[in-house]
Amino acid sequence: MQLFNDGWEFCKQKLHTTLDQVMQRQDEFYPIGIPHDWLIYQSRNLYEDGCGWYRKKFHHQKKSSSELVILRFDGIYMDSRIYINEKQAGEWKYGYTTFEIDITEFLMEGENEIYVSVTYQAPNSRWYTGAGIYRNVWLKTVPKDHIVSDGIYVVSKRFCENKWKFHVETEVQTETVLGIQLSYILRNPEGKMYDLEGKERISEGQNGVCKFLFETEISDPQIWDVDCPACYKLEVLLKKNGNILQEEYQTIGFRTIEFIPEKGLLLNGRKLKLNGVCEHHDLGCLGAAFHKKAMKRKMEILKQMGVNALRLAHNMPAPEVMELADRMGILIVSEAFDMWISEKNPYDYARFFKDWYQRDLANWIKRDRNHPSILMWSIGNEIYDTHASEEGQIWCKKLAEGVHSLDPEKNAVVTIASNYMPWENAQKCADIIKNVGYNYGENYYAQHHEEHPQWVIYGSETGSIVQSRGIYHFPMKQSVLSDIDEQCSSLGNSTTSWGAKSVESCILSEIEQPYSSGQFVWSGFDFIGEPTPYHTRNSYFGQVDTAGFPKDSYYLYQAAWTDYRKNPMVHIFPYWDFNEGQRIDVRVCSNAPIVELIF
Repeated sequence: MQLFNDGWEFCKQKLHTTLDQVMQRQDEFYPIGIPHDWLIYQSRNLYEDGCGWYRKKFHHQKKSSSELVILRFDGIYMDSRIYINEKQAGEWKYGYTTFEIDITEFLMEGENEIYVSVTYQAPNSRWYTGAGIYRNVWLKTVPKDHIVSDGIYVVSKRFCENKWKFHVETEVQTETVLGIQLSYILRNPEGKMYDLEGKERISEGQNGVCKFLFETEISDPQIWDVDCPACYKLEVLLKKNGNILQEEYQTIGFRTIEFIPEKGLLLNGRKLKLNGVCEHHDLGCLGAAFHKKAMKRKMEILKQMGVNALRLAHNMPAPEVMELADRMGILIVSEAFDMWISEKNPYDYARFFKDWYQRDLANWIKRDRNHPSILMWSIGNEIYDTHASEEGQIWCKKLAEGVHSLDPEKNAVVTIASNYMPWENAQKCADIIKNVGYNYGENYYAQHHEEHPQWVIYGSETGSIVQSRGIYHFPMKQSVLSDIDEQCSSLGNSTTSWGAKSVESCILSEIEQPYSSGQFVWSGFDFIGEPTPYHTRNSYFGQVDTAGFPKDSYYLYQAAWTDYRKNPMVHIFPYWDFNEGQRIDVRVCSNAPIVELIF
């Protein structure tokens, strides 16, 4: 698989522009880099309707009559069509799913041309989505007999103190299994290689797909944990008559997760509180265009805050996010949908959900199910269908069963994030899921824990305190939500009607409920869109601003979520040089048991 990001050109056209029309406007194309977000360049018009067109010429030389050529897109936002040599080769509707298009039959010897159309109509989301081929593009060539894309499923189960059952299920596309053989190589975190031997059997599937089932035992592996994320690499080799046809790699880890209603989350047998934040996918001034280094910087800043988990709201992430989480020891709640059949905006994914959700679900789960960082599969956020009628329960069951069919051994558990938990229909959906995320519902934890002792409860969205870095509105005891300066106070006295009354109350409410698995604060970083309480370009909810500078609340959470014996910290705010004679509130936060202020 080779990166296919170079040599692309772009032009923006009106909605409903056809390929024939674009072919007549060749001089309007200009070179761009992939990943690309065409909306971010118009800062005064971030939600402009249009049809983005991409083109790329490339040379193809057929090596074998039996090879397949596949385009893999990590994400295109949204409603995309792919054309090869002026013929439509495929399409995809959702803007966040990784998908592939088999382009073999459309290729010619020599020069070929790709066109990709991307339709953007606003409003299609409650936050800034960006538009275009905003994640990586890959070109794959595979033999006729090949391992199905994302067709490797790895399960490790501890069965005694130092021994693990290790199971690998590999889907192979082939007309016959005669001469087909799979080999397995495992590399430990230091790179030491082990040839795995064990039991293997073959089961036939549908459409020429056979499943190779391999089982062995692993003794004394290094354990993956948030404090010590030991990552192994599994190499699966497909051979035919002794010749290697294909090599595939998977990052895996040995860890156990268990959710218990009375205790919350057990990671490797020890209780772990989720000190989490919610994160949208934009990268500030970079827009939606994905950059691994920028995302790594984000995650490093949040890790220093004491964050051990991310809820990726409200969509599937770029694959590199999962890779970073594996290496950095951050647990992931991966979320699929912000709506099902009931729209939240006129042009959102609800238009396509019924026809496309199964494909999106499959690509989502199969791509990420082996990552040691994956903790929960969230099938929805604030889904109105779960509240509106009993039909929501039907869809909830369909989605949960779909996840279980793709991750039957529960490398991660199914969940949902709900702001409708006080009401009956949503509670019936919770009965289906059992692992229930509350959006701003901490007041219901105790009652629901007593009434539904089988539920695992956690805060999927908490906080929502708005603040601007370095801005202070006095006195602290007076709540100030809006002001003529279009800024929010970093003292913690700018609150929303639905959110926590203070950072301290957000922290304490979680500590006081030991059965809760933890919480995900809204949000980690400021993000573009959802401007509250002002009509600006970005939100004020983050503990870090869009430039990557921590706000004062960052240090409040750091004081609660880190250990002074490992990383002692103290933070004093605000700054001192206000108007002469002005009375100001001074706040001090620290993770140390004793702090002395000398002045």
